[in-house]
Parts: sequence; C-alpha cells; structure tokens
Amino acid sequence: MTDPGTELTQAPEVVLADVRETPLGVDEVLSLVRHPRCGGIATFVGVVRDHDHGEAVTALDYSAHPSVVETLREVCAEVAARHTVARLAAVHRVGHLEVGDLAVVAAVSAPHRGEAFEACRDLIDTLKSRVPIWKHQQFMDGSDEWVGLP
Repeated sequence: MTDPGTELTQAPEVVLADVRETPLGVDEVLSLVRHPRCGGIATFVGVVRDHDHGEAVTALDYSAHPSVVETLREVCAEVAARHTVARLAAVHRVGHLEVGDLAVVAAVSAPHRGEAFEACRDLIDTLKSRVPIWKHQQFMDGSDEWVGLP
C-alpha cells in the first residue's frame, strides 16, 4: 500500500541531461535529484574498465552525434513518463578516457527504493540503446574496436 504522504503531486523533472568533455561527478548528480518526497535515490555509475571480451583495454574515446543532448533529454523524459519518479539526471562523458574514469552517471529519485531502482535501470538501458554515443576502445595488443555504431 502506498503511503499518501509520499505521493508525488508534480510531474517528474529532468534536472540534468548533458554530455561533457570534462570529468563527471557523482555528488553533482546526486544533489540534483534529491527531493523531499523521495525516500529512494538510485544511481548508476559507468566506469572505464581494464578489459573487454577478454582483452586488456588501455583507454577509450567516446564520440557523439550532434543530436546527442536532444536525444538524451528525450530519453530522460520518456523514462520519467513510464515511472513514478520525481527527478532524473544523466550525464555522459565524451573524449578520451583512461581506465577508472567515469563514463556515465545516472540517478533517479522516487518515493520508494523499488521505483527508483526500476527507473534507474530503465534510464541507463534506454540511454545505452538509443543515445548516439560511440565507444572506440584501444587494447593492450595495439588493436582497437568501435562499439555502438549504427
């Protein structure tokens, strides 16, 4: 049963939908989604890992289509419409990244944790499938690979 004191009376708000060449911060995104009616905030932080497909990754570069921010905003709005959430935020990095760098940060606030988890998973999955960002990975053996090309 839903607690009437936690019902949201306003439409969900997309507080951040951006793509940046500068390092990302979890604290910024977390602070933007906080809401007094929300007891659950779910976050996803994508970090450049040191391997892929069994190969050692040394670095990667993200490229994006000029429509990337507009598409990211659309995705955030669509996800917000599918869930009972108050605020959503997503920011993705482009340019050169090293192992350990943050590539994407997404967060969602909702009255309860289950709603926040579901919406955050939907947000990152939809972002990954629809937002025109492409990854160029460099491997230890000198080979490379493009990921996410249309």
